Amino acid sequence: MAGDLRAELQQTLAADYVLEEELPRGGMSRVFLATERSLDRRVVLKVLDPELAATLSAERFKREIALAARLQHPHIVPLLHAGAVAGKLFYSMPFVEGESLRELMARERPMPIDRITQILTEVAGALDFAHREGVVHRDIKPENVMLFHGQAVVLDFGIAKALSNATNPAESNAPRITLQGTSLGTPTYIAPEQAAGDPSLDHRADIYSVGCVAYEMLTGHPPFRGRTPQAVMIAHAQEAPEPVAKRRADTPPALARLVMACLAKEPDRRPRRAQDIVTALRPARASGGASGVRAVLEQAPWWLPWLVAAVATAVALALALTKGLSVTLPAIRS
Repeated sequence: MAGDLRAELQQTLAADYVLEEELPRGGMSRVFLATERSLDRRVVLKVLDPELAATLSAERFKREIALAARLQHPHIVPLLHAGAVAGKLFYSMPFVEGESLRELMARERPMPIDRITQILTEVAGALDFAHREGVVHRDIKPENVMLFHGQAVVLDFGIAKALSNATNPAESNAPRITLQGTSLGTPTYIAPEQAAGDPSLDHRADIYSVGCVAYEMLTGHPPFRGRTPQAVMIAHAQEAPEPVAKRRADTPPALARLVMACLAKEPDRRPRRAQDIVTALRPARASGGASGVRAVLEQAPWWLPWLVAAVATAVALALALTKGLSVTLPAIRS
């Protein structure tokens, strides 16, 4: 079956793409790595599950993807194209070489606090931009955050909106889009109002999901776990997560308070905007101890190390002359 789909895609798309390999599947799609012939670049093709594609208008889906492709931000992986192959809908995005946040969390246990604040700042910045453009992600999770040259970038922006808006009302027997990874989201990271199917949910559902991801980065576990997806969603709606500080004692108090605020059950009690998360994290990043000092020095002009060395030399010489002591001057390396 897997070979059949790959062969079908390669035959149909041969003029535009060369398929290389199948990647681990997403929640709602089969995923293939390919080379786009016209620009000689590697891309990812995501082919929607047939059951899901049957509920959508192909033309509306392609229009929605074209609109979402306008979302351009340094921490957002853009969408490129959408099409149909023998009744199967697909979309494409650039191939990001790096590791997912899921892989990073598995490799670094526990994750350093300054690394966590960096990733949260970048993800929240991407969310703030998208929210201002009227796009709610609805499926923020570690698998949808990639680390590209050390920077966090978010995948699949605009997909939930495209699926929702492309649902074909003529399909009277078509089920609501409730597959994992679509408008319902992923149970481990879903906001209570999203789990309840609230049609009026807004950008604050993403803020809750960011809180879940932050909680897991800090503690090694998501705020709620259960035997079934339904049990996890009920916990999001009814149970209070254990405070971050109890699970990880070295969490800065301000960061712990921010994460727990993002996890508030009522949207009105969460940060109002993703930019509020960025603003709250800014002091933590600026005063990040040795790492904060390194960050400042990395951004300093090229002549600053020379100036520091010259001042140190002058001070040492002055002290030696004053006290009549011999001194070995520090070498200044260019």
